[in-house]
Amino acid sequence: MSDDTIGVEEFRVQARAWLAANLEPWPDPDHIPRGGEDPGPEKVAASRVLQRKLFDAGYAGITYPTQYGGAGLTPAHERVFAEEARPYQLPDFGGAGQVMFTAIGRSLLDHGSPELLARHIPPLLRGDELWCQFYSEPEAGSDLAGIRTTARRDGDTWVINGSKIWSTGAHHADWAMCLARTDWDVPKHRGLTWFVVPTDAPGVTVRPITQIDGTAGFCEAFLDDVVVPATAIIGELNQGWTVTQTMLVYERGAGQSRSQSVEPRVLAPDLVELARRSGRLDDPVARQLVARAHVNDNALYHLGRRLGAVIRSSPTPQPALAAYGKLAIGTLQPIRARIALELGGAGALMWEPDERDDAAGTATSYLNARQASIAAGTNEVQRNGISERVLGLSREPTFDANKPFSEVVRDARHWDHKVG
Repeated sequence: MSDDTIGVEEFRVQARAWLAANLEPWPDPDHIPRGGEDPGPEKVAASRVLQRKLFDAGYAGITYPTQYGGAGLTPAHERVFAEEARPYQLPDFGGAGQVMFTAIGRSLLDHGSPELLARHIPPLLRGDELWCQFYSEPEAGSDLAGIRTTARRDGDTWVINGSKIWSTGAHHADWAMCLARTDWDVPKHRGLTWFVVPTDAPGVTVRPITQIDGTAGFCEAFLDDVVVPATAIIGELNQGWTVTQTMLVYERGAGQSRSQSVEPRVLAPDLVELARRSGRLDDPVARQLVARAHVNDNALYHLGRRLGAVIRSSPTPQPALAAYGKLAIGTLQPIRARIALELGGAGALMWEPDERDDAAGTATSYLNARQASIAAGTNEVQRNGISERVLGLSREPTFDANKPFSEVVRDARHWDHKVG
């Protein structure tokens, strides 16, 4: 599988045969359960075993370099595998799986030292190491450069203190990429550094956060005098914003929408089924709603393909382009969730305990629909990035971009919020 000269269609034939011989298909291929944010410890443990099976066969890290355990193939090969694997039960690491093999793995590949990559990438691809991000903070969400978690040098080690929020799958993770401030006397974008932190290190506390739908896929994390070696740095000291930009590109899709990795050739099967259960297959209004969702699904998929091609072919990095894909997801996902409710009516909000997962999925998808418009930067932040960094429009006024961050924090304590 390491032979990067294998043709895409030959690869498809091989993958199809291996999947049929080695994985369990979903009982009903027209109703494949969508992975939740928190699959639970038993499913995570089973998924580790299944991930190792994929790795041993050469189907984990299809586009990862061969020297780190990947197959060294192209995005086209990866898309083909996703298409062929769709009817089968794959590893489910919840929301963590969405970022572990994309934003985290790719950022490590782009910025990690050869020693770090040799140590961590093969176990990541095997499922032996699960990773999360210690990233956003209670006071630094869309403005990630405003983080206050601090790393202080102490001889041959760094001591990290602070708190993180919305860390996807951190309660299942073995390792974290942690963003910390290593220099307070420079502007906020220039004093950041990324560290590799084991989640079981003394001083690390991870607590799941119960969400509106009752699941707990996100976590808060506290770091109290957490000690890591000097070799735990990812990239260069105080150059963490460069790594952050890379991570945001992949987290925002890297031109390929996470929600549409497979071309939606079949007419929105989940919505068609919902219309059938509601007795509305012949209702012209319902048919228009399904058609609208299908058009949006296709637009999202092909936008991702186009952005991915542009980003990969550009001679210079263009991280701002990923904002188009992220904005599309944040805009279209809530619309699709609302369409499902309009199709299902009251029946989409109620279900019997023994009904299959997709009966409850309509309601929970609606409850969670706004996540995409907030996580990894709000829709408004994406629009700002597109306007300023892609279209070249004037930047919004800012008071803190060029001030030492220590002065920004000091001055913030004295802001007068009263209206004169």
